[in-house]
Amino acid sequence: MLFDAHNHLQAPALASHLPRVEMELAAIGLERAVVNGTCEADWERVTELAQAHPWVMPSYGLHPWFVDSRTPDWRERLAAAVGKGGAGVGEIGLDRWIEGFDFEAQTEVFTWQMGLAARHNLPASLHCLKAWGALWDLLRMGAVPECGFLLHSYSGPAEMVEPFIKRGAYFSFSGHFLAARKAAQREVFRGIPIERLLVETDAPDMPLPPERARFALPDQADGRMLNHPANLLAVYEGLAELRGLTLENLAAQVAENFQRLFGGRR
Repeated sequence: MLFDAHNHLQAPALASHLPRVEMELAAIGLERAVVNGTCEADWERVTELAQAHPWVMPSYGLHPWFVDSRTPDWRERLAAAVGKGGAGVGEIGLDRWIEGFDFEAQTEVFTWQMGLAARHNLPASLHCLKAWGALWDLLRMGAVPECGFLLHSYSGPAEMVEPFIKRGAYFSFSGHFLAARKAAQREVFRGIPIERLLVETDAPDMPLPPERARFALPDQADGRMLNHPANLLAVYEGLAELRGLTLENLAAQVAENFQRLFGGRR
């Protein structure tokens, strides 16, 4: 049984491929996948996927890239989405990598969303780029959900792992980290306590190195290759190699970790 801790199955680029994707996910043994909304415009599609597929766990959030497009009633809409039950909060976070960012607005939006997750004890999925110190300050001083939160595709430094764990963090390994140039981040994941590890695809984004990918999908808009969600198995295999574990032992541990963070939400 495999668990994808973070993807974007609702992405328009995957829409025409979904019948094939669903078949190939079943073939690799997918048990559950957290499908993360990123803006108000895609929350309804996340709900539709969760209603159609019992293996989808919906998660709703306002990603830092889309903070500027929020509507006046975004808080009410988000609270209503997660209030239906069986959902998480995310993808949310901080990002100083994008051009023209409004960090004050990002911080305000992130803080409110983490507060929502904490009040209802919902797992939160966090994005962070070039803002680890600021994220730590907010997590250190603010409320966090008792069940914990996910630092998805963790790209922060090794020395922050232990402090984040003390606040409830889990860390998901992405297939993108299997690229040769990501050796430093692989070393970080070599040292993360195994009971805090999860696996993600971030599909259709964050593609694996071509030699690692088992599945490929063309983007019909521009011909580039998408990250197929069924590459989840290849990500598990890469992390198992990194940690010196059998695939079976890693999968059993990740299943336990996933259940601990995301629970049996349906």
